[in-house]
Amino acid sequence: MDVYVLQLFNGLSISSILLLVALGLAITFGLMKVINMAHGELIMIGAYSTYLTQNLFKDYLPESMFDWYFVLAIPVSFGIAFVFGLILEMSLIRFLYGRPLDSLLATWGVGLVLQQVARSIFGAPNVAVKSPTWLDGGLRIVDGTLLPYKRLFIIALVIVCLAAMYVYIYRSHEGRRMRAVMQNRDMAACLGVSTRRVDSMTFAIGSGIAGIAGCALTLMGPIGPSLGTYYIVDAFMVVVLGGVGKLVGTVLGAVGIGMFNTLFEYWTNASLGKVLVFVCIVAFLQWRPMGLVAMRTRSLD
Repeated sequence: MDVYVLQLFNGLSISSILLLVALGLAITFGLMKVINMAHGELIMIGAYSTYLTQNLFKDYLPESMFDWYFVLAIPVSFGIAFVFGLILEMSLIRFLYGRPLDSLLATWGVGLVLQQVARSIFGAPNVAVKSPTWLDGGLRIVDGTLLPYKRLFIIALVIVCLAAMYVYIYRSHEGRRMRAVMQNRDMAACLGVSTRRVDSMTFAIGSGIAGIAGCALTLMGPIGPSLGTYYIVDAFMVVVLGGVGKLVGTVLGAVGIGMFNTLFEYWTNASLGKVLVFVCIVAFLQWRPMGLVAMRTRSLD
């Protein structure tokens, strides 16, 4: 019984990490149709923001307050990645809408530049981010199975981010404008919606969520300039499998990939498990090219 519980938790844990990494990409790629290959570097920015926050607490605040640096690091990571995403959209991305190949090459180049900047500032070796003591240990359940607090915290963080995104997209005026531009840009502009402002805010919010993902990944191990490249392919797979433009599809895609990845790894090994997951995704997309949840649109294109 404990084996099945542990495997189920491992699947949920992997799913939550994939979902958090892919959530920002679901906005920039799924809603804006921008192939942002620098998404992994935005994750890296969030991770290094957490590292800097840790060092500031360590150097300038009493030791008794160090455990609370991570609480502050989450909004700091979001804010720094948000600002960088806003600058990136206003200086580069705005000229590449409707040009997927150009956006892919340009953002790939931006990603390489950011990796080199990180190496110049922080060095090429990975750096460690110490987890707060209140995340050490785990929760013991049936038969002594231990569920690490770090994984449980990431799952809770994903739930909070999902709830916040749902409220923003479906229950706020800004979200209503975002969905209007996504469904029919020309009609939304005719009705007075500032499509430029919507584009900038949407891309910046997606970048900010990538920063939060980077902050969460510091709990999993050391971070380095190439941190984001390990997750960018998985993030695109989650968004494409779930259905481009649908938040619920992104959730289903992340849960499906996480669960099947855990199942295949349990039966085989890590490398073969990933190969089998990829084969299953390709086979599924042959059957449903639009993904798990197809987006309805009012556009006539």
